[in-house]
Amino acid sequence: MTNEDTSGFEEERWYEDALGYWSATPATINGMLGGYGSVTSLEAKGSMEFISEYVRGKRGAHNALKVPPRISTQYACDCGAGIGRVSKHFLLKIFDKVDLVEYTPKFIQHAERTYLAKEKSLGRIGKFMCLGLQEFTPEEGKYDLIWCQWVLGHLKDDDLEEFFKRCKKGLKPNGMIGVKENVSVFGYRFDKNDSSVTRYHIYRKAGLSLLKEATQHGMPDGLYEVKMYALEPKITDTT
Repeated sequence: MTNEDTSGFEEERWYEDALGYWSATPATINGMLGGYGSVTSLEAKGSMEFISEYVRGKRGAHNALKVPPRISTQYACDCGAGIGRVSKHFLLKIFDKVDLVEYTPKFIQHAERTYLAKEKSLGRIGKFMCLGLQEFTPEEGKYDLIWCQWVLGHLKDDDLEEFFKRCKKGLKPNGMIGVKENVSVFGYRFDKNDSSVTRYHIYRKAGLSLLKEATQHGMPDGLYEVKMYALEPKITDTT
């Protein structure tokens, strides 16, 4: 990655280049994780621990329930789903049903036909949607959790803001948006190979508030720090 502003990059090539990069990537766990497939169990466990208090509540002395669960475990959406790795190892461990949204055709096809074929046959998968997040409009009031992992860097700033605004409308009451991304302490860092950029928070502009922030521990040395964020619509927000 290099310290370059994205403003000079041709807008019309942004998403095409990302699609080209991922289309040349193997539809495997290692492919999804850039050769770091061994971290799957570790990082899925971190994600489950991160949202545990919202789906199970908080308990105190003698295991007494102090704070009830915030959301139900009925329906989640996996944005930037790839072959369904996050759905299989994290979301489907908690939620009854999951929709997948993925831009790269061969990934979503592999998810439906092979990687999540069993889960599909059991009725655990609602939809396999092949489209970019810049085009995705969730059904209003459908999801308890919309989870976005290692994908938002592919959206341009204005598209990311609009994506968040649409996702707000796709949440059930008390629903949340979860974000898990690499974070660079230097702000903008641009990778021309796959048109990804690591950014500070645009969520405020989209009318979202930060509920919780945590770091994913145990990742291999040499990788950017991985952060998790739980976001909710601002109480006073009417957009």
